[in-house]
Amino acid sequence: MTHFSYCLSVRRHLSFLLLAASPALAGCGHALPNIPNFDAAAWRADPYACHNQRRAAVPALLRVKENLYEARADDVNALLGQPDEEELRANTEKVYYYYLEPGTQCAAGHVRSAAPRISLRFGPLGTVTEVLSDPLTPLR
Repeated sequence: MTHFSYCLSVRRHLSFLLLAASPALAGCGHALPNIPNFDAAAWRADPYACHNQRRAAVPALLRVKENLYEARADDVNALLGQPDEEELRANTEKVYYYYLEPGTQCAAGHVRSAAPRISLRFGPLGTVTEVLSDPLTPLR
């Protein structure tokens, strides 16, 4: 077997493996169902929670937080909008942060704030592996 035919054979095998694996990788995760009493449009229209619209939506979102596990990043973006902050970690992991109420993040430059937020961690397959939420500040 010549070097050329060997390379061609390896390429053919790799192409087949990639094509065979594509449907399996595309099937990772799941779409998000509708969340009862959750106003996704109001959530997305309140970046950084500066208009204090997200606070009202937090209980409905947290009631079904188990449904967020294994959701794909694209589906999370469609539901919640682009994250207020994103952190990239080793091994292609990332974390999305969404603020839940106004804080110093509402100032010019959107500096990181100690305001309550929800965080969604995505694993190497691009699906949610962890959902954490800070407690909201009690209303007076």
